[in-house]
Amino acid sequence: MSHLVTGRTAVVRASLAVVAALALGGLAGCGAADPPLNDRPNVTPSTTTPAGGVTVRDAWAKASDTGMTAVFGMLVNGGTSDITITGATSPLSPVELHEMAMKDGKMVMQQKANGLTIKAGGSHALEPGGDHLMLMKLAKPVKAGDEVSVTLTLADGGTIQFTAVAKPFAGAEESYAPGTHASHPA
Repeated sequence: MSHLVTGRTAVVRASLAVVAALALGGLAGCGAADPPLNDRPNVTPSTTTPAGGVTVRDAWAKASDTGMTAVFGMLVNGGTSDITITGATSPLSPVELHEMAMKDGKMVMQQKANGLTIKAGGSHALEPGGDHLMLMKLAKPVKAGDEVSVTLTLADGGTIQFTAVAKPFAGAEESYAPGTHASHPA
């Protein structure tokens, strides 16, 4: 009889181990479409404060010694209503919402007039060559590995705070130097 109880206990334990492994595998697989963390542009995953269903994933900033730089990442709206980001602040610099747009036959950066709208259940990329958060006048250098604190302001008055990790980046060939923006000539 004790052998039967031991056998049942072993089956129960094995079943629980399989359930636990499946649960952990399922959790790990939620982001299976995302590239591995070490292939993403940030050093560590972003931490965010959800507000109105919006989170910021994979936030990173371009390292820069002086002048301007930009913050990138993925804005995700897990809510049931569209959400518009109308502004941003950082203790490091004044911040503007920017976009890349065609002007006089060439791509230029300019301030995004109506904010950034993230559709309900959707996402909006902040990326080099596209929409981004422009830090206009750095108070100090942003070195690779530094953390840049940013607060987004929503149209309803709510805020989202997150931290972006700085990294060196030379891609997309856009310039974050003063005088290179359609809305901010030298």
